[in-house]
Amino acid sequence: MDKKLSKDAYGGVAGKDYVPYISTGSKSGGNVVVLTIGIILAVLFAASTAYSGMKSGLTVAAGIPGSIIGSGFIAAFAKKKGILGKNLVQGMASGGESVASGVIFVLPAILLIGAKVSFIEGFAVGAAGVLFGLGIASLVYNYLIVEEHGKLMYPESMAISETLVASEGAGDSMKFMGIGFGIGGVITVITSSFLNLVNNVVSYVNETFYKWRFEIEVNPLLLGIGFIVGMEVSVTMFAGALLSNFGIMPLIGYFAGLGKDGVNVWNNPHVAINAMQVKNIAGSYVKYIGAGMMLSGGIIGAIKLIPTIVSSIKETLNAKGSKGGNGSSIANILLLGGIVLGFVAGFIASGGNVAMALLGAVLSLFLSLLFVIVSGRLTGTIGTSNLPVSGMTIASIVVVTSLFVAMGWKDVASNKALLLFGTFIVTAISVAGGYSQSQKVTYIIGGDKKEMDKYFAIAGVLGVAVVVGTILLLSGQLSMTGDNVPFALPQANLMSTLTAGIMSGQLPWVMIFVGVVMGLFLFLLNLPIMAIAIGFYLPISTTTIILIGALVRLFVEKTSKSEKDKEAKVSNGISLSSGLVAGGSILGLVGIIFQVSGLVKGTEPTGFAGTNGMAFIVLAALVIATIIPIMKSKVDNAK
Repeated sequence: MDKKLSKDAYGGVAGKDYVPYISTGSKSGGNVVVLTIGIILAVLFAASTAYSGMKSGLTVAAGIPGSIIGSGFIAAFAKKKGILGKNLVQGMASGGESVASGVIFVLPAILLIGAKVSFIEGFAVGAAGVLFGLGIASLVYNYLIVEEHGKLMYPESMAISETLVASEGAGDSMKFMGIGFGIGGVITVITSSFLNLVNNVVSYVNETFYKWRFEIEVNPLLLGIGFIVGMEVSVTMFAGALLSNFGIMPLIGYFAGLGKDGVNVWNNPHVAINAMQVKNIAGSYVKYIGAGMMLSGGIIGAIKLIPTIVSSIKETLNAKGSKGGNGSSIANILLLGGIVLGFVAGFIASGGNVAMALLGAVLSLFLSLLFVIVSGRLTGTIGTSNLPVSGMTIASIVVVTSLFVAMGWKDVASNKALLLFGTFIVTAISVAGGYSQSQKVTYIIGGDKKEMDKYFAIAGVLGVAVVVGTILLLSGQLSMTGDNVPFALPQANLMSTLTAGIMSGQLPWVMIFVGVVMGLFLFLLNLPIMAIAIGFYLPISTTTIILIGALVRLFVEKTSKSEKDKEAKVSNGISLSSGLVAGGSILGLVGIIFQVSGLVKGTEPTGFAGTNGMAFIVLAALVIATIIPIMKSKVDNAK
């Protein structure tokens, strides 16, 4: 057997005529060992994605790192299952990550509105979203995966497939991921996420005349994310941060300084307008402009999806053989389970309000149905890493909020119920993308669709439990307000701001409208609204270190001796960066667990250890430790 995919894997033949990589013999890749490995990776990627996503506002798709790590584990513990076992493991890793990428968008918003959420509430809506999303996506499998073969390219699925086929070279990728994990782990342990022995935030704030703030959080997981996403996304986000911190913030500070005594900040009566510090300007005004920008980006994105929604539903309804031989019984079970659990979760979320439970559940199921199909189709076009989950979720949240306001449900309890329904929707959308991507890999490799259905569902439901548990564990830090909060939560902050503001009628609408107009301005210039808006909204300390990670990648690319050398080093750099993300997020989560439990009592660093100078030293150490292994790698290391 040739160790490469056929050209037909990329199209040129009808889907029903495609001959997969494994075309003879058993299609099963699963057993107890494979399931155990998959569960471990699903848990790790769910926890690390939840942590890093709430920290940075960005998530990294788990398909490729999951396939690399899974290949190593399968080779060591279940070698006989080969590439089919590796495929199931990468699917389960993607399942855990997909759940986290959805749930963290909305569920933490409940804490931000001053309410509490129980594990049962979070798990019920999340698990219902997983089952419903999988059920719908599985039912349209024939259309999305088979009939559209070669038309919907599923770029990330093909990259995962190539990685699996070339998995005999995964040892080098594992090595670089291990190096990255070690670097990320060491720096995380000595900084604020764990022992807090040294300062890791470079901070300069000017409170006089031209008010501005510039900071760099020396965080290995954020640097790793920057290397992975590259210059285009990183520079775009940093541009938003520059506009926020060196354009809008000084402007508001200038006019506020001209204000009269006795006039206070709109949401903080203890702070006078003309005495606002940078943190007050950022939290009470700039933040809402950013929310308006994200809102306009989400709505514009949803409007642009209308043709896709219409064509997807039309072609899905007209697709032939959608019930033939593709495990429709499992799809029906998943779908039925999602619908039933969705109504049960609706009653739990509504606190016994029957009308709210029924209307909220029906509307949530309908919106999820629309966007799950769109999610699957867009994954085939742009992959899950670029899936506009936030835009689809914002549009859904606005619709559901409008219903709640029309029905007179405007108190905090109603807002909490609304956000629980939103969690169901975003989970279904996000999981559908990850599922479609994994099933395309299964189709290309030659695995069993029914088996992937089962394994992905297990990973998804388990991922919900892990993510909800992580959010509850971190609830004290997630609900913190003020300057230098440990978790940025840009999407959850937007959801809480949007729903609470619409329900109460107390949003600073001028700031929101300014943000909307800025979003329209970006749209007319054909600039990426959401990327700039997230950069505008996030702390500049986050966007700066992400940019530094992208600059490290640019340095590697520019100093490579040939195109082949560049490809090898970038590939190894991505593996190392995946290790930085994993090490920083997992060790950071462990550190917080130790702090919460009292096992570790980190004190504030004193003396030189607490200065900007020390933060610069840690930054230099992180950058150098990242660059050296990548630059020493050779072409032969990236097969």
